[in-house]
Amino acid sequence: MAPDVLCIGSVLWDVIGRAPRTMVKGSDVPGRITRIPGGVALNIAMTLRRFGLVPALLSAVGRDAEGDELVAACEVLGLVTDHLYRSDDLPTDRYMAVEGAGELIAAIADAHSLEAAGAKVLRPLEGALTGWDGPVALDGNLTEALLAEIAASPLFARADLRVAPASPGKAERLLPLLRHPGATIYVNREEAGLVAKTDPPDAEAGARDLLARGATRVLVTDGSRLAALGTAEGIVTRRPREVMVRRVTGAGDTFMAAHIAAEMRGEGRERALDTALRAAAEYVSGEGGE
Repeated sequence: MAPDVLCIGSVLWDVIGRAPRTMVKGSDVPGRITRIPGGVALNIAMTLRRFGLVPALLSAVGRDAEGDELVAACEVLGLVTDHLYRSDDLPTDRYMAVEGAGELIAAIADAHSLEAAGAKVLRPLEGALTGWDGPVALDGNLTEALLAEIAASPLFARADLRVAPASPGKAERLLPLLRHPGATIYVNREEAGLVAKTDPPDAEAGARDLLARGATRVLVTDGSRLAALGTAEGIVTRRPREVMVRRVTGAGDTFMAAHIAAEMRGEGRERALDTALRAAAEYVSGEGGE
């Protein structure tokens, strides 16, 4: 299949433990543990597919049993896996999280294989995908050096770049891409502050701070509070509907993918933001399925 969108970044197994009760350090409670395909790039790709688009994955996946199983699962979902870098030496990456009462308690991302593969994951852009000028969803699990290379690379000069950090701890990796004229930056309020070197009180202030730092286009979320879309035309805000939060891992990826899909359908600024917030609310409440 010819892809509509390229998703570049982490493709791995998510191991997530969820308990219905509040947890603190040292808690030992009953709950559910799942292992599902995940990673920022893959989460975005899976959501895009649900919206009827065909995403292609550019990432590193090991030639181990876990990697074979993961690639097979991606193909069943209708994702293009032809361009994955399959390593004989690097194991398939994993992510582990613990959630209690709908809040993230702790998480560890083991994306060492993706980082070690480096620019090898971009080789298809010099081969089968040469001249790509469509949407590219890019995540901060790539190394800071590779993200800086992407920001200056002619391979991405005409691309519609959609960029998100993998976590607050990796938000500052996005700095080289901040001034890319084709980049839309997706962050939460905390990440906006880390990238802009400020402490915004809300999403609107976070969007304003990023635009002041040279960003062309930003989307800033803030949980159940107002979300903001900022461009040179001004800032638009929308409030997500209130829902019972049952899960959080992957919510930001769902928001980003839904927004990309909405804009590809031709939805305007306000409507696309509403669409993305609705999709994220359905996800965290469990309405969108497991």
